[in-house]
Amino acid sequence: MQETRHIYVLLTDTGTLFTKLIRVFTGAELNHASIAFDQELTEVYSFGRKKISNPLLAGFVKEDLNSELFKSCECALYCCTVSSDTYEQIRSHINEIERNKELYKYNLLGLFGVLFNIQINRERAYFCSQFVATILKENGVAISPKEPVFVTPQDIEQAPVLNEVYRGCLQKYLGKRRMKRSRSMSA
Repeated sequence: MQETRHIYVLLTDTGTLFTKLIRVFTGAELNHASIAFDQELTEVYSFGRKKISNPLLAGFVKEDLNSELFKSCECALYCCTVSSDTYEQIRSHINEIERNKELYKYNLLGLFGVLFNIQINRERAYFCSQFVATILKENGVAISPKEPVFVTPQDIEQAPVLNEVYRGCLQKYLGKRRMKRSRSMSA
C-alpha cells in the first residue's frame, strides 16, 4: 500500500488595501492563497508582497505568518491527501522555484485577466491562487476544471480534493498548534 502525505492550502484575508480592493471585485472574504507542507504551517509559500509596505514589490515568497501582515488575519486551512511521491514532487518543484526566485515575478496583469476573463500567461509569473493551482496541477492534483491562470481563492475553497481543517483567526490557530506541539514534546 502506498504511503500518503498531506499538502495544505491556506487562504487568508490580511486586511490590506490591496486585499480590500480585490474583495470589491470578488465579493469574497479570503483573497490570498498559499501552499504549506505541514499542519503547523512552518513552511508556507506563495506569490505576494516581498515588503509589507509595498504591494507592488511582489514575487515568490516564503511567508512569515508571525509578521505584522498576518497579525490579525482571518483564514481557512485546507488539507489534501497525496501520495508520498506526489508530496516530494511538489516539495521539489517549490524548492526549485525558491532556488531561482529572482527569476520569478508577480503576475499583476493576470489578476486583470481573471477580472475580464482574458488569459494572461506570463513566463515565470504568478499571482497567489494561480501559483497554488499550477503547482498542484503540474503534480497531478487538479483543484479546478479552470486553467490555473483563472483559478481564484474561491475556486480553491470549492475544490472537492481539499478538506477544510480550520476556519477563523490565523494567530489563534497557530497558538493552538504551538501549545499542542509543546505538550506532546513534554509528554
